[in-house]
Amino acid sequence: MYFYPKDNTSGCTIEAVAFTALYPRFQKLGARIIGVSRDSLRSHENFTRKYAIPYPLIADEDEVLCRAFDVLREKSLYGRKYRGIDRSTFLFDRSGRLRESWRNVKARGHAESVLDRLTACIQEDATQA
Repeated sequence: MYFYPKDNTSGCTIEAVAFTALYPRFQKLGARIIGVSRDSLRSHENFTRKYAIPYPLIADEDEVLCRAFDVLREKSLYGRKYRGIDRSTFLFDRSGRLRESWRNVKARGHAESVLDRLTACIQEDATQA
């Protein structure tokens, strides 16, 4: 599950397109991808259609998930302070156990890092079985 600031912005688009490109590999490993932002359902529908995103996007307009995962931070843009989502990803195993978390993520290359860690977790679990 990854949290991102806003649909149709450069970094968020890079991240969503990267997860989309790797989606078949995540599926082959039995993983689900879920994106979360504070955008509206309508915004998500447009974003999904525009970039052919095959996985669900959650519209967390009331910030319930954002608060639960502690991803809201004070940010600054052109000297103006605001509260926004700190790009973050959480990797859970099949039992719901958190295996890895990434905070303050740089979009470029991140989906590949998540796939690599997922693969490593599966290998670790196989050797422990």
